[in-house]
Amino acid sequence: MECRNPTLQSSNSSNQTAEDDDQPTTRRIQRLQLHLNPPVVPRENVLELLSCAARAKLCVNAQQLSDYMRGKHRDIQEKIFDYYFKSRPDLQTPIEISMDEHRELCMRQLLGLVREAGIRPFGYVADDPAMYFAVAEAVGSVDMSLGIKMGVQYSFVWLEILVLLIIKEMDVMVQAGSVLNLGTKKHRDKYYEGIDNLEYTGCFAMTELHHGSNVQGLQTVATFDPLTDEFIIDTPNDGAIKWWIGNAAVHGKFATVFAKLMLPTHDTKGVSDMGVHAFIVPIRDLKTHRTLPGIEIHDCGHKVGLNGVDNGALRFRSVRIPRDNLLNRFGDVSRDGKYSSPLPSINKRFAATLGELVGGRVALAYSSVGVLKVASTIAIRYSLLRHQFGPAKQPEVSILDYQSHQHKLMPMLASTYAFHFSTLYLVEKYSEMKKSHDEEVVGDVHALSAGLKAYVTSYTAKSLSICRESCGGHGYAAVNRFGSLRNDHDIFQTFEGDNTVLLQQVAGDLLKQYQQKFQGGTLAVTWNYLRESMNSYLSQPNPVTARWESEDHLRDPNFQLDAFRYRTSRLLQSVAVRLRKHSKNLGSFGAWNRCLNHLLTLAESHIESVILARFIQSVQSCPDPSTRDALKLVCDLYALDRIWNDIGTYRNVDYVAPNKAKAIHKLSEYLSFQVRNIAKELVDAFDLPDEVTRAPIGMQSTAEAYSQYTQYVGF
Repeated sequence: MECRNPTLQSSNSSNQTAEDDDQPTTRRIQRLQLHLNPPVVPRENVLELLSCAARAKLCVNAQQLSDYMRGKHRDIQEKIFDYYFKSRPDLQTPIEISMDEHRELCMRQLLGLVREAGIRPFGYVADDPAMYFAVAEAVGSVDMSLGIKMGVQYSFVWLEILVLLIIKEMDVMVQAGSVLNLGTKKHRDKYYEGIDNLEYTGCFAMTELHHGSNVQGLQTVATFDPLTDEFIIDTPNDGAIKWWIGNAAVHGKFATVFAKLMLPTHDTKGVSDMGVHAFIVPIRDLKTHRTLPGIEIHDCGHKVGLNGVDNGALRFRSVRIPRDNLLNRFGDVSRDGKYSSPLPSINKRFAATLGELVGGRVALAYSSVGVLKVASTIAIRYSLLRHQFGPAKQPEVSILDYQSHQHKLMPMLASTYAFHFSTLYLVEKYSEMKKSHDEEVVGDVHALSAGLKAYVTSYTAKSLSICRESCGGHGYAAVNRFGSLRNDHDIFQTFEGDNTVLLQQVAGDLLKQYQQKFQGGTLAVTWNYLRESMNSYLSQPNPVTARWESEDHLRDPNFQLDAFRYRTSRLLQSVAVRLRKHSKNLGSFGAWNRCLNHLLTLAESHIESVILARFIQSVQSCPDPSTRDALKLVCDLYALDRIWNDIGTYRNVDYVAPNKAKAIHKLSEYLSFQVRNIAKELVDAFDLPDEVTRAPIGMQSTAEAYSQYTQYVGF
């Protein structure tokens, strides 16, 4: 088969000559003739046409592509795979397992990772976040419940717990920031090891029965008692019961409890609400594992997915904890009950506290891409394997040769690549933030993590159903994993911030940046294009370029990125006008709600612009020409498919003329076909061994797929 760069060949498409463009009447007559007398292609020539088109296939070396994508932490991921799938196959999660058995297996899996395989995620949390996220992706491939359980145990809050344990041991009163310097090596080693080796298991108690996304509305209270130098943790009503708390039902010994900090006052109110703070509350005895006095723990029971994680509900009845158990980075209480904070208001303290939780959003976005890789790999390999129907008296054709199947899976594959590079960038920015603490980088990571977490997890959730459907009845078999992947991943859209709420945060940040643009302020890195090109984006579209339809133009990254950013800028400008208009009659909250769908579309548009920009840069940075050509093809499909999906927006403002819209549609379908030609190499480049995909219909060797499947059912 000939390997070369594919080009679109059509006398009525984007490759028209300048002479044709000068004769619009002739061109229209020719098009009308084609509509009235379409060429008839005999059925027996269909395969010949497919074969001719296939000769335009790119030459792609899957190993070179994988080497470019996989990054510097692949070795530790392979070590994890070797441990679970070769050294300890008994730790693999079976298809049929009860909730109680799954929970105990999940704990054994985590203990084995840390104590036998010698992989210590806790150390990576502070020293090498990128390594930690690579570990999280790998263990999530073993069992998504294991990935979540590890995330609960080794969250960034545990760094604060380590600080508090050292304070208690030393019996001194110092600020958290200087504790590690004042503690001896003995203290650090003792408690660090306890957290790292799972002797101290913990949970994160934020969500309540009545409040999830609205953290400022939490009702659990922590009242300071100056007589005993303690906080008293109380659940004032059933709505304040901590709910869905991972690790709480069975294994947790400590809980990071979010509660309103109440200080006694001498006025008529009696107490002063200082806002939501975090407290470390022991919930079980370290030696006997019995529930401590004043604490009531119940099991949340069987869930749709992630049943290896023991989610529980917590009620506190006048539970006393030392004053030192307040996580005091953003607010502290002295021995005499005086409150101090480096931040001037409750809102700023609250924002700073939640800002420390951004690592969870980074992990979910990154892990969601891993799930999408597994699902798309299974679906595409099966679609190449499965043959159905075909021309009369000819062999059946692969179902991936059908345009409808390509339309389902090829843009999804392109999106998987786009998300891969954008989440890698997010991890890099997060690592930079943890090292530099630069305010601009911090703001950028907060907005980017919120947007990517929301966008990627929503897209993956929808794609899992498409992958299942694309594999027909065999996709419904539990052994082929779509059901468990879909059920386990579904909650990614909710925890660490509901996706709709997170997108509103992105929209709010965009509006702030928009305001700063016209006040001469500086913009965060992600929003630079608003400063650089807002005026040109908000001007009237060029009627000449709106009609350009050549393939070179449509595949030009400058056109693609300009189109994405034009849409975002238009949405931003129009929603700002609408908010000003409605706020006069409805107030700020009512105006926001009236424009909510517009705001969500704005946020998604912006995130798509960021994703495309990172994808284009990754393509241009690829050193190998053939690999770069393959990535360019995939990137073009991602961009043009997104433009076509929202073509109404571009047509409404005359950014794209009718002839250009048709050319975009035609080219995106052609690019889907071209990506289909290298689909096997593209999924092979994800470098997922059969032990990780664990689906008979998704094996690398198609010759063994059906035999593995029949053996599973007993033949």
